Amino acid sequence: MTTTTVRISILTLLATSLTSCTTTAPQTRVKGSPLALASADLLQARRTSLPLETRAGLYVAAADTTSKLFDSPLQKSSAEKLYNSATGELTVLLRSSPSATLWNHPLQVSAHGKDYQFSFHASSRDGFWSPMEFNSFILSQNVPRKHIRRSITVPGIGGSLVGIKKLPPLPSGDKAPFQPRNGLVSPVTATLDFQGDKATLGLIDPAVQRSVRLRGKVEPLAADFTAPIAFHPTSHGLMDGLMGFIHADKYVDTTALYMLHPYDPQRIPVVLVHGLVSSPQIWANVINEVEGNPQLRGRFQFWVFRYATGNPVAFSAMRCREELAKAQTVYPMPNGFIMVGHSMGGLVSRLQAVDTGRALWDANFGSNAAALDKKLPADHLIRRALVVQANPQVKRLVFICVPHRGSELATGKIGELAMKLVTLPASILGAVEDSVGAALVLASGKRVLPNGITSLSPKSPTLIALDKLPIRAPYHSIIGDRGKGDTPNSTDGVVPYWSSHLDGAQSELIVPGPHSSYELEQSINELNRILLVQLKSGKTPKR
Repeated sequence: MTTTTVRISILTLLATSLTSCTTTAPQTRVKGSPLALASADLLQARRTSLPLETRAGLYVAAADTTSKLFDSPLQKSSAEKLYNSATGELTVLLRSSPSATLWNHPLQVSAHGKDYQFSFHASSRDGFWSPMEFNSFILSQNVPRKHIRRSITVPGIGGSLVGIKKLPPLPSGDKAPFQPRNGLVSPVTATLDFQGDKATLGLIDPAVQRSVRLRGKVEPLAADFTAPIAFHPTSHGLMDGLMGFIHADKYVDTTALYMLHPYDPQRIPVVLVHGLVSSPQIWANVINEVEGNPQLRGRFQFWVFRYATGNPVAFSAMRCREELAKAQTVYPMPNGFIMVGHSMGGLVSRLQAVDTGRALWDANFGSNAAALDKKLPADHLIRRALVVQANPQVKRLVFICVPHRGSELATGKIGELAMKLVTLPASILGAVEDSVGAALVLASGKRVLPNGITSLSPKSPTLIALDKLPIRAPYHSIIGDRGKGDTPNSTDGVVPYWSSHLDGAQSELIVPGPHSSYELEQSINELNRILLVQLKSGKTPKR
């Protein structure tokens, strides 16, 4: 065929496609190569003016045609792209049909006179999601990811999607616990397998299954692991953290533990706890890079604890403890969980793995400790915050730039100014009677009630007492050094080495970065290494 003939054929095909857009149904199929025919079917299927069943048939036909070309070295790449688009867009179309009338039950769809018996892969085992696991889907390519440093994708067969699951409200009308604003999300890869006129749609978890059998042959599975992470809000993180610090009283309702993915008992929860004047959005790139590690992918699930950092550390740790206890009544967590805390978040995490007895109580109330111990009831907020037991489900902790012994910045003029900006919630103010408040102020050495800043002072009674208590789980330290590399005289700019260092750590890594070193490549590599250590400990399930 000459070049002129090829050009005429292409122009004829385009003209036919454009002409057909003026009608309400697809025209008779023109002749052409399989790729050209599949491309034309895909263009037609995207026409929203056509009936949903007609569009579905065209998508299936495009996938059918292209899946027959996977054995052709010259056509496979183009065939994969068309097939992946057809399967992904078909899944979105069917799931979003009015009242889900086209979802999760057998259908007959047609294209060009051929009838397909269409069905769904119903199993939720062996790496397949149940069709009813998600309420909706979005094409991975349509998810903005400007706050993510790099996209982690795997080339292969299948339409890459973000599956979105929104749990129903509780009988009381309250929203479902542990669910973030955008819902629970997960990577999903959609595939269509054909046996004669039978077409089966499969929804695969690419973190678990890395290949798929189509037409009797095993093919590598496509995946996009970054899109679900980028789907969660990542903008305004700094402002959100600042407001949570200043207006701690207005962030009481949003203080909670949040899952990012649908719960899977085969995956170990990793609870990420942000630091002062911060928010869970800081962990987006960390989660993305861990998910990008093939050795870790599918073995862990990420949770975040969101809290108002203007509150005292002991109060925030109490709220975290209560949220974890609530989660453990809903989800079994057979292999426990790991906690990763940055800055103040490391102190919140540490308070999940210590037995305090009356150590914190006595340190905070001094000579009034015994009298107040007799006076305050067992369920008093102050007692719940200061008298705690280690959670045996905490299997490992990772501390990143954590001020275990405080920071001098909390005692300077910046700290003094910050203390005046904090508005404590009514629950704390209401729990502090005159005698309790006077004792707390006396012990802290400040003229204000304890808050997020006083909690980070090297003179904080809580920190001084906490530093003497053994941690009841293995722990690791990642410490920033943005100075001269002169450890132990180094600092990350906020926390000096003498405050971050712990003698009993199973490992300690000094990274060349500032206080925000959680996003450094060295820090993420170390976190990956620590998670692998947990996997090799023999206390985790094998997939």
